[in-house]
Amino acid sequence: MAYRTPPEIKTVGVIGAGTMGAGIAQVAAQAGLNVVLFDLSSEALERADKGLRASMDMLVERGKFSAAEADGIYTRTNYASELQAVASCDLVVEAIVERLDIKQKLFCDLEEICAPEAILATNTSSISITAIGAALKDPARLAGLHFFNPAPIMKLVEVIKGLATDVSVVETLLTLAKGWGKVAVAAKSSPGFIVNRVARPFYAEGLRLAEEGVAEPARIDTLMREAGGFRMGPFELTDLIGQDVNYAVTCSVFDSYYQDPRFKPSLMQKELVDAGWLGRKSGRGFYSYAEGKPVSANLEWDEIRFGGVFNISSAVESAAIKPLLDRIEARGIEIPSRTEGVDGEIQFNKGATLVLTNGQTTLERSLEEANPLLIQMDLALDYGSCESLALSTHPECPEEVWREVCAMFDLLGVKTRVVKDMPGLVVMRTVSMLINEAADALHYGIADAEGIDAAMQSGVNYPAGLLAWADKLGTAYVADVLDNINLFYGDDRYRLSPALSQRALIDAPFYPGNSH
Repeated sequence: MAYRTPPEIKTVGVIGAGTMGAGIAQVAAQAGLNVVLFDLSSEALERADKGLRASMDMLVERGKFSAAEADGIYTRTNYASELQAVASCDLVVEAIVERLDIKQKLFCDLEEICAPEAILATNTSSISITAIGAALKDPARLAGLHFFNPAPIMKLVEVIKGLATDVSVVETLLTLAKGWGKVAVAAKSSPGFIVNRVARPFYAEGLRLAEEGVAEPARIDTLMREAGGFRMGPFELTDLIGQDVNYAVTCSVFDSYYQDPRFKPSLMQKELVDAGWLGRKSGRGFYSYAEGKPVSANLEWDEIRFGGVFNISSAVESAAIKPLLDRIEARGIEIPSRTEGVDGEIQFNKGATLVLTNGQTTLERSLEEANPLLIQMDLALDYGSCESLALSTHPECPEEVWREVCAMFDLLGVKTRVVKDMPGLVVMRTVSMLINEAADALHYGIADAEGIDAAMQSGVNYPAGLLAWADKLGTAYVADVLDNINLFYGDDRYRLSPALSQRALIDAPFYPGNSH
């Protein structure tokens, strides 16, 4: 069967006039296609029309579209409460309730009324494309077309191939989505696809760190933003998504992977769900909300004492800490001896040795290196511009020693906090686990490296592609961090992905030509 090609797709049907369906309809209409938006509810269709007009009014006001272009979009968008209205569509996209049986029945109905050449697509975020297609006479015409909310704004579209999906259908949808101004990424049908799978550690590690008392949620969020470069931390983001929604997705992925401990849900989050503290929509989650805005947390950072005096005696420059050393010298701070080496460190006159965390606790590493004045610092996306940073010390490290390190960071404009000594600190632990999950998605052929990195940057606004980030840190270093965390916990959650462990043996990058 020859299915519709991009030039042949003139009319798009969208099933479901909720937020997502209405958004997909707007995207298609903005791209110049005729749209039929179907819903059994006339109220839903009316809301969708009002929402479209309000959205376009705002875009016209901002100069993104002219008034004439907006009128054209209204003209191309049609509303229907009879399914037969989509019979002549070249592409039909489903965006209804996440239930396999309901989706299967809908697609069986669509198969009966749409032309055999028409392409059918589902916007599901969690249900197997293969399972939906199993109910069809011709499952080759069905693929996933997963938009992210809000569809007119978010750039990513995951194009999902089920077991029976024809390759030409995937290629058509990729071309079409790119023509609509989207970042389109091909993926294999598997639980969570790319983003909802790879992103699980972002939430899971933040929750575990809070459960272990490493730092409070507001501090973890701050560190993930100001050191890690993420737009939001895990707690403010789950409050925005809805604790019930995020918890349900985690449970779905956990069950779909047969209770793989990597995806284990959090009891802390379940407590919030049980209490009805669902985040912004309920007025309370990890944060309390007044007029829809979070009540600011008053975070304390380590005060500078002993006059804030510090002196650096020497530094060993590695690729990881070079931006920090450059920032120190740019501030006019003298480093009497600066040499190059594989393992970077900064030595202070009072005896402190500042190093990047390697995934061990500082106590363990201090004992191993016979240096009770060792201080580990967390990962930063860019030490040249980060605004806050977590540190950890040996429990018997004198206060005047670690505060000398804090004094240096204070002069650089970096807020510091000595947190509970647990493996990997905050950002390093989270990013390493994200890298590991991205590597596993690559290992199992869910998508290629470029697709995975593009998906995470465009779908959830990560500050860097995860596999490219691994190359920057060095795959051997990331593997060492995870091995040390795994050794501490003895938890299969932290096991290395084969795609990472194999590269780590020779410190090979995910992208040929990358170096660190």
